[in-house]
Amino acid sequence: MPNKPPISANPAPAAAPTASFAALRHPGFRALVGTYLLAMMADNIEHVISYWMAFQKFQSPALGGFAVVSHWLPFLLFSVPVGALADRVDPRRLIQCGMLLFMTASAGWSYFFITDTLQMWHAMLLLVMHGCAGVLWQGPTQMLLHDTVPTQDLPSGVRLLATARYLGVLIGPAVGGAIMLGIGPRYGLLLNLLFYLPALLWLWRAPYGPRFRAAAAATAGRAVRGFADLARAVTDVRASRPLASMILLAGLASFFVANSYQAQMPGFARDLGHGDPGTTYSMLLAADAAGALLAGLLMESLGGVLRVAPSTAVGMCMLWCLSLAGFAATGSYPLALLLLFAAGVFELSFSSMAQTLVQLNAPAASRGRVIGLFNMSALGLRAFAGITVGLGGSAIGIHASLAASALSLLAVLLLLRLWLARRVPA
Repeated sequence: MPNKPPISANPAPAAAPTASFAALRHPGFRALVGTYLLAMMADNIEHVISYWMAFQKFQSPALGGFAVVSHWLPFLLFSVPVGALADRVDPRRLIQCGMLLFMTASAGWSYFFITDTLQMWHAMLLLVMHGCAGVLWQGPTQMLLHDTVPTQDLPSGVRLLATARYLGVLIGPAVGGAIMLGIGPRYGLLLNLLFYLPALLWLWRAPYGPRFRAAAAATAGRAVRGFADLARAVTDVRASRPLASMILLAGLASFFVANSYQAQMPGFARDLGHGDPGTTYSMLLAADAAGALLAGLLMESLGGVLRVAPSTAVGMCMLWCLSLAGFAATGSYPLALLLLFAAGVFELSFSSMAQTLVQLNAPAASRGRVIGLFNMSALGLRAFAGITVGLGGSAIGIHASLAASALSLLAVLLLLRLWLARRVPA
């Protein structure tokens, strides 16, 4: 095994501001972010339609909690192995496998809606399938990002990819709502299959990946070793304070809250009682995404002027907690929209900063494993938020469970902030 360059235990310099929308100057990134946006939109169209139909049929907060657990548990189990695989094989093919699995899930929902044969176990199986597709999509996409933009434009690429994610979340509910009103949910998810096709087709011959890298031969023979890959990734992260602090931050946010409240949004819409429940539901989802979209565009248009540092990311996450706790407590629909908008602003800010620091500090020789460990923390631990917010909502109500989870996270983040002040100079 070739010797790895040493990893400094000292924090790396904060990412320097880059030119506005610098990553968009590269044609490969434009194609990557465009197809990613369409796939994310399709992902959220499926969520909006399937969550709404399942809620109408089963009226089960527990199923909403399972939707979170099943969606993110595959990230907890498989992110590091898939990351190690992306170090060894072409990430384009892994992403294509993810697109095919997404399409299978959408087609499955549509079949059960058309035939009116959906049962609880059908819904659970399709939710698990959707989660497995996400593992094959997200980590390899972050790997491919390094092939489409040079290192100096990587912060811009991370921000724009994160912004595309939230733009997809913003557009998805609107398009999903229009589809439900236009052709209905039963056939709407068949139409949704078309939005996954651009990524599937572009990646077929896109000139990126291991075959096009100068250092491709250095990783060609690496094997995927399961727990050994996880141990190696943990060793790499422990040697780098920026990596350790940001993976810890992402894991804490995912464990306590994550996006579990989105699966419960039909219940929040019903409790707020403002207008038509379907419209209320879509607007609540859209408010959260609109705040994230605005934050991404402002950060990028200002050239990333907001300092990308661990302490800044933690501070933004604390503000996110306060926004969500306020949303859970309010009975005012306009205030709920405003607080969700603010939550979107802060979530995009802290999550894009954390991912940027991980992308910049991950050692090239094991980048896939480290990114896999970050996704395991940032995405896989979201499965437990399905228990705290979702299943907890069955016992004490979704408002109380979300508020308790957000305030618990805030208390832990105060300790992390103190630890950073002592161990990681800002």
